[in-house]
Amino acid sequence: PTQSKSIHRSSSLSPSIEKIVPMLDVINRNAKRLEKLTNNLLDVTRIENNKHLELSKEVFAIDSVIRDCIIDASQHIGNKNLKFSYMPADDNQQVIIIKADRTRIAQVLMNLLDNSINSSQDGIIAVTTTVDLDANSITLSVKDAGYGINPDIMPRLFSKFATKSDKGIGLGLYISKSIIEAHGGRIWAENNVHCKRGATFTFSLPLSEQQQ
Repeated sequence: PTQSKSIHRSSSLSPSIEKIVPMLDVINRNAKRLEKLTNNLLDVTRIENNKHLELSKEVFAIDSVIRDCIIDASQHIGNKNLKFSYMPADDNQQVIIIKADRTRIAQVLMNLLDNSINSSQDGIIAVTTTVDLDANSITLSVKDAGYGINPDIMPRLFSKFATKSDKGIGLGLYISKSIIEAHGGRIWAENNVHCKRGATFTFSLPLSEQQQ
């Protein structure tokens, strides 16, 4: 009888659990969105008050950050038919070293990857890096096959609140620009011309002295 009651109790709880789990997923997603929005607003306040962001620089291989960000971004795809590709700099034997704020560089890359996911339904999101030893810089690009950059937004793309999307309020690229420029780099974007779909976002950063 005790076992029978236990089985009956478990079976009666199953529908409730099936309802609760999706609700918890929704709560978790909304909590992450709220956390990201809060952090973005704090960053904007820091940028406007101090005119720059404080950086905690360290020497590290950028390859590991790229791979970690791609893994994290793959969790945001949902039911979309999207895949990631990563093509490191031509010399695969060379470890690309930069001196930068690891967390902030990851923040920029995640912003670009999430933007590509939000603007795409299918296709490949391609991450590539190239190294220019003469200019002592590394260039990282994120290319997608989404709906591209709205022409009305392009002139003010990296300004505050510049967005046509309903998935954000247009702070990610503004903060990303501030982060990259605080590192002595630059960031830009363009619609893809040859494939007629999507856009490519690119930023460059100085290499570490160890790379020279």
